[in-house]
Amino acid sequence: MVFGQVVIGPPGSGKTTYCNGMSQFLTLIGRKVAVINLDPANDALPYECAINIEDLIKLSDVMNEHSLGPNGALIYCMDYLEKNIDWLESKLKPLLKDHYLLFDFPGQVELFFLHSNARSVINKLIKKLDLRLTAIHLVDAHLCSDPGKYISALLLSLSTMIHLELPHINVLSKIDLIESYGKLAFNLEYYTDVEDLSYLQYHLDQDPRSAKYRKLTKELCDVIEDYNLVNFSTLDIQDKESVGNLVKLIDKSNGYIFSSIDSSAIEFSKIAAGPLDWDYYRTLAVQEKYMEEAETSEKDDKMLA
Repeated sequence: MVFGQVVIGPPGSGKTTYCNGMSQFLTLIGRKVAVINLDPANDALPYECAINIEDLIKLSDVMNEHSLGPNGALIYCMDYLEKNIDWLESKLKPLLKDHYLLFDFPGQVELFFLHSNARSVINKLIKKLDLRLTAIHLVDAHLCSDPGKYISALLLSLSTMIHLELPHINVLSKIDLIESYGKLAFNLEYYTDVEDLSYLQYHLDQDPRSAKYRKLTKELCDVIEDYNLVNFSTLDIQDKESVGNLVKLIDKSNGYIFSSIDSSAIEFSKIAAGPLDWDYYRTLAVQEKYMEEAETSEKDDKMLA
């Protein structure tokens, strides 16, 4: 069995930053990690990419050739990937023996609650390669400061969970910045536990734009509460304890924790007890310096040639 994560979420929610930070953290606790970029619009990757969809298809080429905007082109790229799933399977097979997989998907939310091609790609990989994947749905924590946006995020999370049919963890990302967005109407636990949304109604009524949709908002809140599926974990990608707690939750959801009890116990002891040398931005700076040196060396080689 091969374990991994499907990283999704709206644009700006921090998916690429998450993949970079998570891959570094998992490496520090002893896992061999491969990051797979399936976002053809992501042309500035901060992490070392094991597989890149741009080797198969490029967003800019699709937009130029078919006169499509970025959203239409992304749907085309996912459809093309589904039809050429053999390419991705062949690239993944050498990694299956000893790697933990992180799939960095596009930020176009329609791909994960409306269209079927991204789900088909994931399902085909699960069936053919025997993968155990958890969907990590990132939502920017600043949405908690606006009741209307928060309810929209809940609906998006619920729709995505139902559509993908995977073990699923919703995450409020950038939680370290939440205070900079303004004072929350309730404590943080209210937003993570998603209990009794009727308390938000008063705050929605204070906004003239939301007040006239009072009945619609109430019905939407009732739908969310009736399903009773949505809650959130929190994440500060710079904090060892925050990342470690999320890793434990992910490992329980996809079964990694049961795959090798001894090795899992050793990994978790590193998170809990040992002084883990974890500094996301310092590690990122080292990577950027290495990439700059590599580019300079490559340019010098071309000049000499």
